[in-house]
Amino acid sequence: VYADKTAAGDSGKGVLHLWLTDNTHIVDIGPVSGDDEEGITASSLLYKSAEGEDNKELIALYEKKGEGTPSPSLWSVNLTEQLKRVKEVLATWKKVDDLVSKLCPSKSATDEASAGTACSPAVPTDGLVGFLSGSFSGGTWSDEYLGVNATVKGNDNESNEKAKAATVGSDKGVKFQGAWAEWPVGLQGKNQLYHFANYNFTLVATVSIHNVPEEGAIPLMGAKMNDERSKFFGLSYEKGKWKLLCGSEPVSGEQKPRFGDREDSTRRNCATERHPGLRVRRWSACG
Repeated sequence: VYADKTAAGDSGKGVLHLWLTDNTHIVDIGPVSGDDEEGITASSLLYKSAEGEDNKELIALYEKKGEGTPSPSLWSVNLTEQLKRVKEVLATWKKVDDLVSKLCPSKSATDEASAGTACSPAVPTDGLVGFLSGSFSGGTWSDEYLGVNATVKGNDNESNEKAKAATVGSDKGVKFQGAWAEWPVGLQGKNQLYHFANYNFTLVATVSIHNVPEEGAIPLMGAKMNDERSKFFGLSYEKGKWKLLCGSEPVSGEQKPRFGDREDSTRRNCATERHPGLRVRRWSACG
């Protein structure tokens, strides 16, 4: 439980929020204090339960600076509704873990997969912080773990609306038509959820490409700062090969994709990694 300073600036004052995390996923359960609460100096949580009883309680305690007095005041709030939400979120995390671990049940998919891609014999869920799949509505591609959502983008404000209209969701993912999606893991203001993005992470995507492009660079995925100049890495398709860019420079070891002669949808699994001290240490090409 801590004060949300995003709207309050650097004054240290703000609404107290309850957050849930298992050290991998993190979800804002909601506010604990009122909108006009200020000067919260300390907070704690109490959880009460008894064996064999269903009556469980979650209580927030927080300390406020006294108004006109040197002594602080102590407040308590029963978080009955928030506790229900906590249970719902935990159940969702477990459900998504089960779903992800069964992404490639068929032997053929397992045999064709490259090591380290999304279709390895067992898809790891340990350390998996986000999963973007078929939950898509109104230009928002929702994280199945209830964390940070991705947003469909275009090249300008006008094309943003066109991109949202042209992007189609399904239970198997999202079909982009003249559009792309941004997963803004570093844009939560002062309440940064995903510090790992500064140090060490892996991006994995399962992609179906309709009609293999014959010319021009087709960006597939990558990571960058909140500007066009500071790019960590990117993976694109160009002239029959997958090309990995580290910053603005290509990385050696380009690989020719195995699309074959078919012009229908061809599913491929791609992964790129970033490690401390190096922009990109290794990568698994689509294949």
